[in-house]
Amino acid sequence: MADKKFWSPPPLPKSIVPDEAFDVGEGHSCGKIDFAEGDIEINQGRPTKEIVMVNTGDRPIQIGAHYHLAECNKAMAFDREAAFGYRLDVASGTAIRFEPGQSRKVQITTYVGRQVAYGMNNMTNGSLRSDIIKQQTMRRLRAEGYCFEGEAYPVKPSPDSKYAKK
Repeated sequence: MADKKFWSPPPLPKSIVPDEAFDVGEGHSCGKIDFAEGDIEINQGRPTKEIVMVNTGDRPIQIGAHYHLAECNKAMAFDREAAFGYRLDVASGTAIRFEPGQSRKVQITTYVGRQVAYGMNNMTNGSLRSDIIKQQTMRRLRAEGYCFEGEAYPVKPSPDSKYAKK
């Protein structure tokens, strides 16, 4: 019977970094994170507004921190024109959840930087500083059935309702 051959790892290379390289700096604090004293104020100095948002739908809705509010869920009723170019004034990576029928006053803040919105619900796709883009977005939102302040989202019957006994 032939000898079985087994795989073995290659030898580890010898370090080419001189030992003196490790004598520089503060080796005892490598990877340590030093936090500043006090709290950090998010979105400091940015314009803010307060608006009331209502979930008129029959499902919970969660809106993320950086989502362009004017384009958020169709069943959310609020002043979408006032919210154009704004997002929730909450910490990055967080969201606000609205249960069905829930109304909540929220603080919103402007986008900074290039101030453009692309994607999301494809209603804006352009500069948040443009009045023409804002008007086009509002027309698209109304044409697609998005709720505005004081309106209610039409509840669609479930697909099974046509089979229900009367």
